[in-house]
Amino acid sequence: MSLIIRHVFSFLFSFLTAFYLLPLIASAARRLRFLDEPNGTIKVHQAPVPYLGGLAVYIPFVATLGLVYPFENIILWLLLGISLLLFIGLIDDLKVLKPGQKFFGQVVAVLCFLKGGLSLKTVFFSSALNIFLSGFWMLSVINAFNLVDVMDGLSSLIAIVAATSFFVVALFFKQYAYSMLLLAFLGPLLAFFLHNKPPAKIYLGDAGAMFIGGFLAAMPLLFPWSYQFLDAYYVPAIILGIPLLEVSFLVVIRTWLGIPFFRGSPHHFCIYLRNKGWSKEMVLVFTGVMGSILSVCALLFLSKLITLPWLVVAGVVFLSVWTFIIFSPALRIQPADVRDERIVGAKRVVMNEPVAHEQQEQVRH
Repeated sequence: MSLIIRHVFSFLFSFLTAFYLLPLIASAARRLRFLDEPNGTIKVHQAPVPYLGGLAVYIPFVATLGLVYPFENIILWLLLGISLLLFIGLIDDLKVLKPGQKFFGQVVAVLCFLKGGLSLKTVFFSSALNIFLSGFWMLSVINAFNLVDVMDGLSSLIAIVAATSFFVVALFFKQYAYSMLLLAFLGPLLAFFLHNKPPAKIYLGDAGAMFIGGFLAAMPLLFPWSYQFLDAYYVPAIILGIPLLEVSFLVVIRTWLGIPFFRGSPHHFCIYLRNKGWSKEMVLVFTGVMGSILSVCALLFLSKLITLPWLVVAGVVFLSVWTFIIFSPALRIQPADVRDERIVGAKRVVMNEPVAHEQQEQVRH
């Protein structure tokens, strides 16, 4: 009973604290002019929107852990790594860092994770290969969440689906300390989503996106996947499939177009859907449903209810549907008011009636 109470407290305390802090942090960001200013080209939301949403997730998360979590050495290293990512992101939000500088900071944070023992729990790889694969995984997920944060509610929704799935995994492995850790993370994340959904009142900023990405990158490395079976290592990649697909498609498209993969461009999946006439709410529903499908497949595979060949078949079907929906011109939706909204290059072009309220169409990544 005590364990259940601590789980419930972890979620409720972190949620309510974040819900209380979010308006205060947004107000403070406005007073300090810590705002995402529209510029008419890349940032095309109509009014300045405050950053610092990442702090409103981070502070309740850490405060909750301080009250209820039985600290271990590995968790302290996890907190150090995600704190570094938060501060690197804050610097980038204040004064844009060069890609190399930002990447260097991410590498330092990942080294903290690795030093704390956050790496693949397996004997099948050599120590050097284990460290390389673990580091590559974490850097990929961190940057994937940074890249997917381009529309109201999108990054936080993807993170909610992924964190909920890892919570189920923690219960499956009977790792109740980690399930409590995930609830302390889910609480403020859900509160933030309520303020970040369209029209967004506050943004994560790079600070929040990298902090969330770092936590979800490191979290799977706490679980002993190979104790279940070797192929269970596919599970976290499937759960985080949408942000990983986003970064993969961006690298391929930008390389094909001769754009450096680290240079911003409007080739995100949500931008393709918005250009078809989809509303932000439709994009969020689509993303939530597709992310949930991936998570269900991953959990069924972990429970050995489906085999690897069936998982591969499901993956091929999912990728085909994902690609068709995003890139097929056949799925264009014509709004009832005959409003035609497009993003051409990195600039929005509006025909006929103007958009009355467009809070965010960020193409900053």
